[in-house]
Amino acid sequence: MSLRASKQRPLAASNALMRLLALRVPGLLLALLVAAPAGADEPAEALSACAEAAVDAVQARYASVRDLKAHFSQSTRSVAMGGGPAPGGLEASGSVVFAKPGRMRWTYELPQPSETVTNGETLWIYDPANREVQQHQLSGSEYLQGAAIQFLLGEGDIRRDFHVRAENCGTASASLALLPREDASYEKLGIRVDPNTGEIRETTLVDLLGNVTIVAFSKVETNRDPAASVFRFDPPAGVRVLKLQLDAE
Repeated sequence: MSLRASKQRPLAASNALMRLLALRVPGLLLALLVAAPAGADEPAEALSACAEAAVDAVQARYASVRDLKAHFSQSTRSVAMGGGPAPGGLEASGSVVFAKPGRMRWTYELPQPSETVTNGETLWIYDPANREVQQHQLSGSEYLQGAAIQFLLGEGDIRRDFHVRAENCGTASASLALLPREDASYEKLGIRVDPNTGEIRETTLVDLLGNVTIVAFSKVETNRDPAASVFRFDPPAGVRVLKLQLDAE
């Protein structure tokens, strides 16, 4: 695929969008948004009774969730920086709302305000500092597809879609490594969950280069039925709108 700007935006192909998303979208959602050639064929390990119960709890919880609102904090460790903080200020925090089917709104408060919004058909990335909105049409592309997004929206199956490995498991917290069975844009996902309720407290994304993005969630609320307007972005007056579209080569 190639990325074409309708207003001659000097942006280089799909790599430019990947860089934008890496800056704007926390780890797990970056993995969900962009499909890229990779895969995992490691055999699944036998899970302990504790881990089996944790998988069942997560599956049941997200099958029943219509929408979710939470506060998030994000940190990224870069391989190029020797495992230290990534350059470019990728320590971030804010709030997120997502809802079935395929809708979400990430509102960044730190290190600087920004928003990433999608209604499942259009993706808006708003940079107030530059008074600019990147608008991407998602219809017909491979965005918002794949095993990971199906699972998050309660339509997937963890055991079917991932090789699951228990990293540790206790009565109050369980950490599971999920290796995608299908092609993905990441090496693996890690989730730290409450094995009793199935609530995901933290996600860890390891990308194909070994960079690690950790997103912790707090103040989680579910099934609050947010208005459709939450997942639509209306550019403020005077903001430049750059419309981009994915085309098949």
